[in-house]
Amino acid sequence: MLAPPKPAFLFFHKIVLLIGLGLVMLSCSPAPVDLHRDRKPALSLEEFFEGNTVAYGIFENRYGNLERQFRVNIMGTVDGDTLTLDEQFLYDDGERSSRVWTITNLGEQPDGSITYRGVAADVIGEANGKISGNALNWIYDVDLAVGDGTIKMRFDDWIYRQDDNIAINRAYISKFGINIGSVTLVFLKGELADQVFPLDLQTWPQ
Repeated sequence: MLAPPKPAFLFFHKIVLLIGLGLVMLSCSPAPVDLHRDRKPALSLEEFFEGNTVAYGIFENRYGNLERQFRVNIMGTVDGDTLTLDEQFLYDDGERSSRVWTITNLGEQPDGSITYRGVAADVIGEANGKISGNALNWIYDVDLAVGDGTIKMRFDDWIYRQDDNIAINRAYISKFGINIGSVTLVFLKGELADQVFPLDLQTWPQ
């Protein structure tokens, strides 16, 4: 759902060197989303993300080491079958950025899952995926800004609804099928979000 904070250039430089030396690990992804069809509470993107949501996240490299932390204010609006998410980010090094997702509900499938299509400025083409039970999975490519250029990364993105006001997001990031790292976010909405929304996105807490 959310792309990770932009990792430092040196981090990607190290990854390129590892690839060149053959010291790589193939990326892996969780089981198919259909296995979650009986898990509750059921996830609806429109229901969960309409209104104000806050998120706290981290980016870890493929060894599980923390690279960056970030926090997000999200404002969601629903118009028919379209959910628009306006996301404002602050990273722990002081960087700020934004992203706007436009997500379309494509309807329920014969197996009871719901398919979605999403677009954003830095997403290459479309994000396509589906919800089954309490889980969303979709896969997409993102142009991540690195130095003066960009690097195309593949995201295997999962959201698991925990209760009415909490969901957990895990995104597995790869390049050429090689695991680069992962992003973890906790989304808070409803009464939980109301207590802290909007988060201060001017200065990282000291």
